[in-house]
Amino acid sequence: MQRFLIRVALLGLVAVAAGLWITRPKADGAEVLAGLTADAGRGEMVFTAAGCASCHMAPEAEGEARLVLAGGQSFPSPFGSFTAPNISPDPAEGIGDWSALELWNALHHGTSPDGQHYYPAFPYASYIRMEPQAVVDLHAYLQTLPADATPSAPHAVPFPFNIRASLGGWKMLFLRPGWVMAGDLTAEEARGRVLAEAMGHCAECHSPRNALGGTKTGADWLTGAPNPAGRGSFPNLTPPALDWSQDELVEYFTSGFTPEYDVVGGHMAHVVENLAQLPESDRAAIAAYLKRLPLDG
Repeated sequence: MQRFLIRVALLGLVAVAAGLWITRPKADGAEVLAGLTADAGRGEMVFTAAGCASCHMAPEAEGEARLVLAGGQSFPSPFGSFTAPNISPDPAEGIGDWSALELWNALHHGTSPDGQHYYPAFPYASYIRMEPQAVVDLHAYLQTLPADATPSAPHAVPFPFNIRASLGGWKMLFLRPGWVMAGDLTAEEARGRVLAEAMGHCAECHSPRNALGGTKTGADWLTGAPNPAGRGSFPNLTPPALDWSQDELVEYFTSGFTPEYDVVGGHMAHVVENLAQLPESDRAAIAAYLKRLPLDG
């Protein structure tokens, strides 16, 4: 019996070790970005479309202060409360010493430079669809922003969700690089897909989630979801629930006014601020993408 128990224990240890190896944080090598030349001007558009400042600026920051990415905003969820970190170019407290490859691995794999899993409150489940060129350009632009030495605040995540090793299993289940809207798209719709599914990460708020926090796709894609902070919900973006015309959507993305002359509020106000800085063709592309919804199950 003692030998049997020892064998069972050893098999258990082997299984745990194998599981940890399979679900270890992934990272790509330098070849993924080889031959790419960074353009900070293009990177500014990526930064704006991705809404980096909306989450990583200091709480209540306005105007030019929005470009000081000191972090500190809190984002409650059923799994705990997550605090946006400092991603300014400060080399000690921010990400000033990150390489473009380290930024790629954070955005694409949810892996930190020191080889740890990031929580998916950082929307890498959407950013995984970003192209290498966009990440290289974004890295170049981030380096031009003001540095800030504010230390990043810790998350408030209770057991068992504070066990970061478990995130490897979450990634195996839910981290997928492919597009959600497949099929034969126009050039405008394809551009809208890049903005909505990747950089703009619309599904992070507007798609329902399963019990493990994975975003539902198929017929559930962008059909609305409860606010994880517990106040209200995010609306359904699929027709016929959203019956605005493409022109009305473009106007909303530009001015924040709905066809009923209501005005955007809450966190969506930051999204509209970002969208309004993009070329009108990009706002029209997002609208065209939304008009192609809903997806089949």
